[in-house]
Amino acid sequence: MYSWGENALGDSGQTDGLDLDCQLLSERDILSVGREITAFVQRNEERTFYLRKRNTRETKSFLLKEKIHTLHCGASHVVVVTVKGNIYQLDCRQPNSNPRREHLSNQKVVQVACGDNHSVLLTQDGQIFTWGCNSSGQLGLGNRKPSTRPQSQLALAGIPLAQIAAGGDHSVALSVSGAVFSWGSNRRGQLGLGDMTDRNSPVPVRSLHGKKTIYISCGAEHTATLTQGGVVFTFGSGDFGQLGHNSDRDELRPRLVAELWGAPVTQIACGRYHTLTYVASLKTIYAFGHGQQGQLGNGLTTDQNIPLPVHLPTEHRECGLRRILAGENQCFALWSAVQGPENCSTLEGIPTIDDKTVNKWLSRCNSESRETVKKEITQLFSSASCINGSFLRQSHDRFCRTRSKTSSLDLSLVRQTFEKLARNEEVLNEVLSVVLKHLLPSLSPVAADVEGLWVYLILPELIRVLPTQNTRDLSLAFAKAVLPHVDMQALWSELPVIFFKSLVKIFRSVLSAFLREMRTECTDDSDWKLKLENTAILLHRLYEVNLRSGTKIEDSNFYNSEIKLCLRDKILNLLSQYPEFFDMESKYTIFKINFIIVREASVNPFEQNSLHVNRKSLLADTLHLLRNVSRNFCLPLQVKFYEEYGIDHGGVSQEFFSILAREFHSMRPNLFESFEHSSPVWFISKVQCDPDLFWWLGVLCGMALYNFCIVNFHFPLVLFKKLLGHKPTLKDLEELSPVEARSLNNVLKEEEDLVDQLDLDFTAKGHELVPNGREKLVTKFNRCEYIDAYVNYVFNVSVEQQFSAFSKGFSCGCPNEKWKMFVPEELLAVFTGNVNYEWEKLRKNATYEGYNADHENIQRFWSVFAELSEQQKKNFLSFMTGSDRLPVGGLSTVCLKIIKANKEGPDDYYPVANTCYCVLHLPNYSNMETLREKLLHAIQFYEEFGEQ
Repeated sequence: MYSWGENALGDSGQTDGLDLDCQLLSERDILSVGREITAFVQRNEERTFYLRKRNTRETKSFLLKEKIHTLHCGASHVVVVTVKGNIYQLDCRQPNSNPRREHLSNQKVVQVACGDNHSVLLTQDGQIFTWGCNSSGQLGLGNRKPSTRPQSQLALAGIPLAQIAAGGDHSVALSVSGAVFSWGSNRRGQLGLGDMTDRNSPVPVRSLHGKKTIYISCGAEHTATLTQGGVVFTFGSGDFGQLGHNSDRDELRPRLVAELWGAPVTQIACGRYHTLTYVASLKTIYAFGHGQQGQLGNGLTTDQNIPLPVHLPTEHRECGLRRILAGENQCFALWSAVQGPENCSTLEGIPTIDDKTVNKWLSRCNSESRETVKKEITQLFSSASCINGSFLRQSHDRFCRTRSKTSSLDLSLVRQTFEKLARNEEVLNEVLSVVLKHLLPSLSPVAADVEGLWVYLILPELIRVLPTQNTRDLSLAFAKAVLPHVDMQALWSELPVIFFKSLVKIFRSVLSAFLREMRTECTDDSDWKLKLENTAILLHRLYEVNLRSGTKIEDSNFYNSEIKLCLRDKILNLLSQYPEFFDMESKYTIFKINFIIVREASVNPFEQNSLHVNRKSLLADTLHLLRNVSRNFCLPLQVKFYEEYGIDHGGVSQEFFSILAREFHSMRPNLFESFEHSSPVWFISKVQCDPDLFWWLGVLCGMALYNFCIVNFHFPLVLFKKLLGHKPTLKDLEELSPVEARSLNNVLKEEEDLVDQLDLDFTAKGHELVPNGREKLVTKFNRCEYIDAYVNYVFNVSVEQQFSAFSKGFSCGCPNEKWKMFVPEELLAVFTGNVNYEWEKLRKNATYEGYNADHENIQRFWSVFAELSEQQKKNFLSFMTGSDRLPVGGLSTVCLKIIKANKEGPDDYYPVANTCYCVLHLPNYSNMETLREKLLHAIQFYEEFGEQ
């Protein structure tokens, strides 16, 4: 043992250099030096600790009932930790005081650190307890109130901690993955956060992320950290040069000690105003900072602001350095004749789950061993810190902190461990019981860092291996615990696809189980609603993550087939908030159900929604009636054509909208703009336009959707994206104007050096895309901004007035707001119809009246139908339904009914269609040629052969 600096023990009286007269110390293990006291334990008296106050030769001894494990000194108090993990505190300012035991509800303490007037404990289950002075928030409890008893600090709950340290009025903690957290006084930047604001709660030191920190130490107002590569960072007060940066300037962020670069440092220790470092490869201790009492060990009493060697005797080079320790104004080096690792002292930390432990659990079967296993499972699986610290990625160094929030976590190891645990049902059930009873209720709703949230990535692997009957309880408790943490979405976004998909599958199955239970059993409304809602919200957040991550998995992974069987009124409003659970057909079913709800809520005998129009002036008549006759759009539309017989049960409305679409398109270029090499149309982008016309266009489109009519206005997908609040992209421009999109793509792909030569400015079609756009040239640095501005101009700026009027009119014409459940592609398909013509399904679903499937005339009919061209088949569809486009579900939803038309002289009659009910009145023709002639004529002039 060597000591130098101010002689705290008062043996040799030397204050200006090495203290080589250490006979008193040679048989003792000095454990801690505080501001006013020094405490140590005699190796052969493990229940006794000795205390000596500064500047006195008096040594007091204190006998405990338990063996002492470690102790630590504050300015004038000492905290002792016993082998059993109990803690005792002695306040040296009180005369004749004795150690007082502090109770922590059977929590075993593994580490202790003392500041001037506060104390920090780390328990075996990963909890931090603090007490004492709290004037600068050094207790980390979120306030400035002092505490005379240890208080649990929730902010770091769940984070697997490797070490704690305390300075004068600040505290620091280190996680097993290398994350550093600090709190308390920051008036000199000792928290390393880039400012001088005190913190009441732990805050991650972001500047140290990725540095692989393995050890921390605190002085009065400065902090030092050591990386696995042997690099030292210091920050805080630099008054005496204790930061080692060749200056006395304060550092608000961690700064590398450049003078130590080259040979890796293996140990660090901060005194009050000085710092020690040890380089094992050189067998040399370096010191810097305050040196007035000779604490720098160089024979001088001056300060130094760069690391310089401590002048130690040469014989120590044959030994191994166990530990360096720095106190108020003194230093100690404990050497051992036995060679060993000369790195930072091994600190007892939290226990973790490893393969050896799991194998031990699985192999024990007698009753005595079973109790031991239960105790170990309870200890490990009741602590989020223990769980989070158990699955660090083996391919990385033990302490590794990178930009990725999940990179240190080995999810494959997690899966492997739980699959192994599943081999023993008793062990697995014990794990489940502990997680449900102890772990999940203890989880904090806040977390200082994502590392504390890893437990929510680990537990789904336990859920995955559970038997089906046990899955739901754990899933529900898991959902309740994880929902307050909005930061989980960032973690989920980094999950590998296999684990993300597994998580979605778990909670989709749970949701299905709830819906099945609600459908088949009596359930308590309040109970099922809360559970269902929590599960739905969790799945919804996973869907949002999937959407923002560029679709990690297909949307179909979120669909729930059970929903189709459980569309009861009491859950319709709840589940329809989460359209991602529904496939397109289910959404369409909800849309239909809500149509009935809206319609019935608006029944008024004095209101109507009818249109009596002439085919030849349909658009003019329609606009005149809409503008001048009050109507309730919640009521079903009833259309009547002048001088035509027919009651509108849907077929007349369908035909009305089909004709209306053609009429509107004839108004180009006054209303729509067409593009070269493109079939879709877009709103005309004239500066002066009549918004009233766009309003009524929107109303009519909304009415068509509300009344389940298919209308092909040749709108591009981007219209429906905008209606649903989605942002247009360059891909949307490709659909509308391929030529423009190709030119813009070329700008993106152009070689960087050639972009400036394109001589482009921020204008489009003669309009400035940004203020002073004509003066702003497109460069390799701003070309993405130019593309975004161009697309924004085409789809937003140039048609802002037109689209705004159309959108408001659309919402007015379609009061059934469940259309917002659809994604843009689905809304486009519902509105404009399906064009996937699987014609064989039309025959498969056909029914007959007066005929049967084997009747000769029916056989002739299908033979003729098979001969028709694709366009003729579409004309037949228009003849039967009023539109050549298909509803949701395609031809499988079109139920053609062929009825025998009993006519005398059937060869003289044409087929007649009832478009409302898709009924074909087919005379019993004498031969195929006649049937072919009459059918072709009917579908060619189908508007004259329909019955409504």
